[in-house]
Amino acid sequence: MSDSQLPPISVADVQRSVTAELDRIAPVIDSLGEAFARSGFELALVGGPVRDAMLGRPHNDLDFTTSARPEETEKILRTWGEALWDMGRDFGTIGTRKGPWQVEVTTYRSEAYSTDSRKPAVAYGTSLADDLVRRDFTVNAMAVRLPGREVVDLYGGVVDLATRVLRTPGTPEDSFSDDPLRMMRAARFAAQLGFDVAPEVVAAMKDMASRIEIISAERVRDELVKLICAPFPRRGLSLLVETGLADLVLPELTALRMERDEHNRHKDVYEHTLTVLEQSIDQEARLGGGPDFVSRFAALMHDVGKPRTRKFHDDGTVSFHHHDVVGAKMTRKRMKALRFSNDEIEAVSSLVELHLRFHGYGDGEWTDSAVRRYVRDAGDQLDRLHILTRADCTTRNRRKADRLARTYDALEARIERISEEEELAALRPALDGNQIMSLLEIGPGREVGAAYKFLMDLRLDEGVLSEDEAAKRLLDWWAKRSA
Repeated sequence: MSDSQLPPISVADVQRSVTAELDRIAPVIDSLGEAFARSGFELALVGGPVRDAMLGRPHNDLDFTTSARPEETEKILRTWGEALWDMGRDFGTIGTRKGPWQVEVTTYRSEAYSTDSRKPAVAYGTSLADDLVRRDFTVNAMAVRLPGREVVDLYGGVVDLATRVLRTPGTPEDSFSDDPLRMMRAARFAAQLGFDVAPEVVAAMKDMASRIEIISAERVRDELVKLICAPFPRRGLSLLVETGLADLVLPELTALRMERDEHNRHKDVYEHTLTVLEQSIDQEARLGGGPDFVSRFAALMHDVGKPRTRKFHDDGTVSFHHHDVVGAKMTRKRMKALRFSNDEIEAVSSLVELHLRFHGYGDGEWTDSAVRRYVRDAGDQLDRLHILTRADCTTRNRRKADRLARTYDALEARIERISEEEELAALRPALDGNQIMSLLEIGPGREVGAAYKFLMDLRLDEGVLSEDEAAKRLLDWWAKRSA
């Protein structure tokens, strides 16, 4: 998706959108505002919900800020809401549910990181204005006072929203000192909203990039996932690279900028990678859902092994042999450092390792056995591997691109045909471990694994065998092995 697809915004559009959204959520905001007012406290809808209302992006997760302390908020919500949770109590936040709406109410606050702390120090504020000035960007520093629905925009958020610019309410240096993760959030919001980042904000990000090192890996990871799953990830990733933040949170991406492709056509591997990411996104409908992080991150990381495997040859060409294997190892290491789950690490790194496998297919020379092995090795990532392989073609040579697409169409057709004939998706030998042990009269151990591998190789090479035929072949193999 390109930025040019974004509709224009005018202040009049913003005003119409916010009025319509406030009317839609009136059942919750009006009654909650009145409940706090009766108890003598201020309440305002704030932050992302206000921004998204002005953009015409309705949702049911609503954030509020209040002059009430958490214990006072809890008393009000316990009567007003349908359920209560207080996991955010240490940060002044109490949550509840009201019909289809998820509500979180936070006491006016300020928070800041010390030079070496990974956790912010939280202090309660005394006014809405104090609360808004500590927020990350002007488009997130707007509020709607309740129950009167007065829009509060002290820092020009409406204008910045209309002109698609990210600025900070105060100086960006103060904002990023308070919470260095806001530098990542600038990149994330650029990717989510398609906004430009103000020059002074970019300059502060460059100057203060090293401050990101005090932020926990988990918080950095969460921002990175949101960025990559946003509509315009190229914007956010480019900003991370430009400001030097990528050097600290995803250095493998920065390292691609000076590399060249293996055909020595002077194609910037960094730009190629961003194009592969975008082409991968264009195919996500094949997976049947919305943004798919595993598919996108595999596209982003698929060539990270090239810098370490680059070799110049006497004829002037450049090669990157085994960059798929090296890249998979690098991907595992980076994802572990960012505290991703084992399942996510395995899925992404497997795709990186397999992304070149198709190029051995040629014009269809693979045997059915080779096709089975391709499916077996891809496992439950086969659909994502289809996407990555197709997205990895960024040649401007239309004839070559069409030929590669036709060839992969043929491979997918073969996979479908063989799957229908052999239930390929359940690639298993005819005999399981218990049957192997019974037939060979052995107990659990390495011999069972070797026998299972023998049967699996038969399955891949010859297709489906009956249990009787598999047993006969296994006994012959065992007799030769034991001789």
